[in-house]
Amino acid sequence: MSLSTLDHCSIRTVKLAETRDFYVDLLGMVDGDRPDFDFPGNWLYVEGKPVVHLVGVDPDDPSGLIEYLGGDIDAAKLDGAGGSGAFDHVAFRAKDPAMLMARLEAKGVRYRERKVPDLDLFQLFIEDPNGITVELNYFAEDELAA
Repeated sequence: MSLSTLDHCSIRTVKLAETRDFYVDLLGMVDGDRPDFDFPGNWLYVEGKPVVHLVGVDPDDPSGLIEYLGGDIDAAKLDGAGGSGAFDHVAFRAKDPAMLMARLEAKGVRYRERKVPDLDLFQLFIEDPNGITVELNYFAEDELAA
């Protein structure tokens, strides 16, 4: 067995609509087809692939997810106050940083910038509604090819 690529990430959230809007309205993902699970959620697509799976957690009764997802689900830990825990961040390759920065500024969303000189890489970092850091990587070669 050999690995090839990361397939998707899954986010458990008590802020399903807000999280969906963040990834769709700000980052441009597409809310697409999702299997008919017995719990709420969304599959968010980039270039036809479902790369972010949102799993809605009812803070009053998260028990509906326990059988499917396994483990203990503590909705109180999903309020965004604790950040993303041991999983530090998720990163996407992107194009047109000026467009995203204008969109973030128009919506009052704070972001951090970083330039990585040896890689000719410009990065933006933003926090989703759950406290998960999202890194956007803008490589110079991708910008020239656009």
